[in-house]
Amino acid sequence: MCRNIRTLRPPYAEGVTDEDVRAAALQYVRKVSGFRAPAAHNQEAFDLAVEQIAEATGRLLESLRVKGSTPR
Repeated sequence: MCRNIRTLRPPYAEGVTDEDVRAAALQYVRKVSGFRAPAAHNQEAFDLAVEQIAEATGRLLESLRVKGSTPR
């Protein structure tokens, strides 16, 4: 159905972009919903979920502190 979501936090990933976060959110919503592409009547709910998950993911990544690393 979809490729694996990759780790987005250092030290596993450096230079993560908003597009990387959105792609991970899209993959998550596809997996959870079971739809690669939603029907027209589900598009709004699908898009909203992707946006909210991308925002939550961004907040999570910004707040994580990796032991032994320097603060951002």
